Amino acid sequence: MNHFLQSEYAPVAPDAAGFHIIPVPFERSVSYGCGTERGPESIIAASQQLEAFDGVGFPGALGMHTTAAVETSGSTEHVMDAISCRVKRALDACALPVMLGGEHTVSFGAIRAAHQHLGQIGIVQIDAHADLRDQYEGSKWSHACVMRRVSEMGIPILQIGVRSLCAEELKARKSLNVTCLDAQDIHRGVALSDVMPADFPKQVYVTFDVDGLDASLMPATGTPEPGGLTFWQALDLVAEATRDRDVVGLDVVELAPQAGLHHADYTAAKLAYCLMGLARPASASASS
Repeated sequence: MNHFLQSEYAPVAPDAAGFHIIPVPFERSVSYGCGTERGPESIIAASQQLEAFDGVGFPGALGMHTTAAVETSGSTEHVMDAISCRVKRALDACALPVMLGGEHTVSFGAIRAAHQHLGQIGIVQIDAHADLRDQYEGSKWSHACVMRRVSEMGIPILQIGVRSLCAEELKARKSLNVTCLDAQDIHRGVALSDVMPADFPKQVYVTFDVDGLDASLMPATGTPEPGGLTFWQALDLVAEATRDRDVVGLDVVELAPQAGLHHADYTAAKLAYCLMGLARPASASASS
């Protein structure tokens, strides 16, 4: 079994780790390109090429435990339960759950566990799509519906970088009171502080669909969209959205690896590692 960034940090026991890396190779409802089930293993493989220093600090010094991949056979509801159990174990161990998908549907299981374990949380979603359809292609568990399922739990959502919506989702944003800073708004100079609610929860879960990045940087995803975020722009926005807040979990989803296209896998791995550093800033003062 490969472990995240094992090239720099030896894996540690679950109860000694600051991070639990949770691979979830779930792919069931992709609607354009496919391959997300290979995302977690490709991210972990690419992580072996990362440096321990993420540009600010050494997140890995807090200890990383990579779990076995979540079993993804059976019904979608069963898989969501398995994900929730795995995330709860991380939270019980006072570790930050870092889930690697898999299609975006997997975020529901992790977010539900964090919500049940911690109470009120908010979602910071980086994505090209709103994922607010009630159902898509006959399924309420489609990756295009995951944020609708999350909103039904009464969890506030902040969407960053969206640039593809259907009419149903535009209506849902209003009825569900979803906060948004879309890609066009960012391009035109609208600041996150202009839209961020003052009462947004202090505990937040970050879900990062890699198609939130511009398609020129991240072509290896099932539904790439032009006009997206740059790498550092995305990280800066996450940092601003989570400033003075406690990140209680995060995921990187929707990587669909393409043979011979190494940079996309590496970008997803570096993204995950940098998000870990943002979530646990104490690592900035740690040494390798």
